[in-house]
Amino acid sequence: MSNRRDQYDFCEQHPDIVILVTSILSTETVLAKLPLASLKRSTCIVDVLSVKVFPKQLLLAKLPEHFDIVCTHPMFGVNSGGASWKGLNFQYEVVRVNKDARDGDTRMARVQQFLKFFADEQCNMVDMTCEDHDFLSASSQFITHTVGRTLGTMHLQPTPIDTKGYQALLELVRQTNTDSFDLYYGLFLYNQNATDELERLERGLERVKKSLLSKLHDIAREEMFPASMIKKSNEPLKLVEGLATSNLAAQASHTRQAVTGLVDVQQDIIKSCYTCGGSGRVVHARRGALEVALSV
Repeated sequence: MSNRRDQYDFCEQHPDIVILVTSILSTETVLAKLPLASLKRSTCIVDVLSVKVFPKQLLLAKLPEHFDIVCTHPMFGVNSGGASWKGLNFQYEVVRVNKDARDGDTRMARVQQFLKFFADEQCNMVDMTCEDHDFLSASSQFITHTVGRTLGTMHLQPTPIDTKGYQALLELVRQTNTDSFDLYYGLFLYNQNATDELERLERGLERVKKSLLSKLHDIAREEMFPASMIKKSNEPLKLVEGLATSNLAAQASHTRQAVTGLVDVQQDIIKSCYTCGGSGRVVHARRGALEVALSV
């Protein structure tokens, strides 16, 4: 089929499958502008969003019952799949196929043919519900983007003595900060598990920071206060403790950079939540949790 800029011309071509390639934030608007009545009754609608429960519920609510629905997430992009899709994950759920229709067998065969295209490219085909996808991706994809954006606020630079691990972090920063903030914000706003993961990440960083500073404080005390000194007099204790506290503050500055970076990312998300148009119901549902994050 030739490319059609006008949605009416496109739908009047009666495609068998319509793939919605949109941003997360614009999906509802794009779907509302699609002249569904011009499509065949047997049309199959496919989405490719990075979140899955949201499009599943949206398509079930907005599409006529005689349309088929397949929700997919090709878990790769230009950076990771530019050369080959071999071994890369392709998650999908066949949400609805009207098998009872006169052409029910043909409809299912069409869906299988669509999925076969990606299988032939040697994708790792993952048959998974949208609900399970969002639960798992909050702990993987969303956390990956959050860590990458947090490190991005630290303006890390390559050095002549980079380790492989540090190089991997720089690559993570490059990949996640190349993507638009709208993508990252969509991963947060339209995945109900993302808020919990953001809070878990913050608590984890706080625990690591406390462990570091606690250990450093114990070592400093041991080196600066030999047991014999402490037994002789308690007066030098206060003086040396003051010096130890000063040194600990200097050592903690690098850790604070990471915490500050995470807070900056949180603030960006929160600002987007309060300025987002057309998603009032989602923002309202999250406002309590977001205000907690804002007060940190």
